[in-house]
Amino acid sequence: MAFELPPLPYGYESLAPTISEETMKYHHDKHHKAYTDNLNAGIAESGLEGKSIEDILASASTASAKVRNNGGGYWNHDFFWKIMAPGGGQPSGKLANAIAEFGGLDKLKEEFNAKGAGQFGSGWAWLIADASGKLKVTSTPNQDNPLMDVVADRGTPILGNDVWEHAYYLTYRNDRGGYLKAWWDVVNWNEAGRIYDSVGG
Repeated sequence: MAFELPPLPYGYESLAPTISEETMKYHHDKHHKAYTDNLNAGIAESGLEGKSIEDILASASTASAKVRNNGGGYWNHDFFWKIMAPGGGQPSGKLANAIAEFGGLDKLKEEFNAKGAGQFGSGWAWLIADASGKLKVTSTPNQDNPLMDVVADRGTPILGNDVWEHAYYLTYRNDRGGYLKAWWDVVNWNEAGRIYDSVGG
């Protein structure tokens, strides 16, 4: 069964002004759709039908470049839409406690934004948790992610921000740092907390 383009969990305009309606339409309907279509083509060519996207990513080192790149793009964007929400919020519960142990929300934002700004070319900034619930800020190039067996820092993604230019260029032009700072206004802390709780931290 082929993977399908998941719908946005809110309207195209819902994250404005942080992320514009025009950006969301291009990002979801064009870019995410292309990753989905190309992933399905790559799976058909590789005989990977029937595997979950998580299983495919966990064995990215043995996958074709087409499956690795587009599988990452498919999963990353599905995660990205869910980890944002209109109105933003603040961390709470176990995740808030883990962030306090990390050094506080301001320190987390500073490290996360620095990773995103410092990612050469295209890629992603991540907040991940290990099996014990300890938090770490990382980044990956292109459409790689912390679920893959090809990255240095593996773990459960709690937050992820897309720093490919198509994610922000229509509004922020070349100001990646401005986009990274503004993005915190639309972080879905409820979803991040739910994911963190599932880690058992």
